[in-house]
Amino acid sequence: MAEDTSVAGGKTNKVTIDGGRKGRRKGSTGSTGNAWRSIAQFILILLVLIAVTALILWLVYRPHKPKFTLVSAAVFDLNTSSPPFISTTMQFTILTRNPNDRVSVYYDRLSAFVSYKNQMITPQHTLPPLHQYKDSTVSLSPVLGGLAVPVSLEVANGILLDMEGYGLVQLRLVVQGRVKWKVGPIKTSHYDLYVTCDMLLGLKKGIVGQVPLLGINHDSDQDHHSCNVDV
Repeated sequence: MAEDTSVAGGKTNKVTIDGGRKGRRKGSTGSTGNAWRSIAQFILILLVLIAVTALILWLVYRPHKPKFTLVSAAVFDLNTSSPPFISTTMQFTILTRNPNDRVSVYYDRLSAFVSYKNQMITPQHTLPPLHQYKDSTVSLSPVLGGLAVPVSLEVANGILLDMEGYGLVQLRLVVQGRVKWKVGPIKTSHYDLYVTCDMLLGLKKGIVGQVPLLGINHDSDQDHHSCNVDV
């Protein structure tokens, strides 16, 4: 701030000169605030556009979970021993279908095992990762078992009674792992995959090879068993 001193009629007058600095500071602050508001509005609009685009893509390309069907089963060995153990070798043919027309599916950390009365009777077997293209079907034929598995006495006696007394054994094939979908260059995050294929096998002691699939979830028109898929 500057002062100008002048003499008029014997009196001294002081005139204060501030050069408009306060006005300039206020104007500068206002311009900066407007700039930040514009940036914030731009970011908000951009986020809204991204959200709307993602919603449209989801509605158009919304992925459906894969479908699993059990086609055939073969039993090459099934025995019990003390204390008790069950040893078996089984092979299953499974079809996995990707029903999506525009979306491919990636599977990893896949494994499979067989259970009887909710107890494992085969070791968990690791399956290779799989990339399934859009609207396609892939066949898997894992061989499970080979090692003795400890079980409860109820399971050991129950499976023998089913084979020798009824010639029918109810088993469950379990496939588990992770799955994700890909739309163009975009991939979703991983989701847990849990597949259960319940089956009733026509199985008698001493008979080996392919066995008939009966009863549970059986589609007689297409000769396969539908599996339950949880994602």
